[in-house]
This record gives sequence, structure tokens and C-alpha cells, in this order.
Amino acid sequence: MISPTTEELVAFLDEQLPAERMAEIEQALRDDEKLQHRLAGAVRRQNPGQHSVGAIWRRRHLSCPSRAELGSFLLGAATETVAAYLDFHLRVVGCRYCAANLEDLRDASESAASDDTASRRRRKFFQSSVGHLQSD
Repeated sequence: MISPTTEELVAFLDEQLPAERMAEIEQALRDDEKLQHRLAGAVRRQNPGQHSVGAIWRRRHLSCPSRAELGSFLLGAATETVAAYLDFHLRVVGCRYCAANLEDLRDASESAASDDTASRRRRKFFQSSVGHLQSD
């Protein structure tokens, strides 16, 4: 494994790295005391009790799109400019926060689609059996 840079350690703390790299760094931290000290130093530099614009920007996910924007992207309804930004944000930046939101929206969409299919199936069964029901 290539030793992480200070920037990667900060990104690791903010959970802003791809999952594979996060796992590599986490594994290295378990075994490398020197790396643990570097991480502790990064923590002290990152949060010295003051608030920087960059730290607030990262903490509040200010560059992240809303769920509505992610939903329109998922449906293919986003404008070309917004779709290009979201594609960049998800694929190149690798924002795990937005990837999780997008995955949640996909799951909800698939669940709603399967619920709709079940509803149609029930309606069909009911319509096909209406003449066979006995009334009291």
C-alpha cells in the first residue's frame, strides 16, 4: 500500500475517499504507529478549535446536491449542466454521502415499482374473480 498523504488522511477523517482507499488506510492505521501519529496530527490541524470556511464547507456538504436534485438525476430529468455536475460529483469526487443518498433513492424507487406491480396483480385477481363471488 502507498502511504497516504496528509490530504488523504484529512479526507479519510471526513469520509471523503472511495471505500477501497478508506479500507486500505484503516487497515494500515491498525498496524502502523507512525501513521497513527500522523493521523493524530492531521486531526489537531484540522480542528484546532477554530472554524475555517473549508471545514464548514466539508462538514455541511455544501457542494452536495439535494435529494430532489439526485432524484431528478436518477430519473433522467436533470438539465444537462446539472447532470454533468452530479456525474462529476459522484464519479470523480466520489462523494460517499451523495452515493448513499442516490442508492437510497434507487432502492425506494425499486420498492415502489414492486409495490405497484403487486397492486396491479391484486386488482387483476379481484377483477377476474368478481363473477365467482357469492353474495349473502
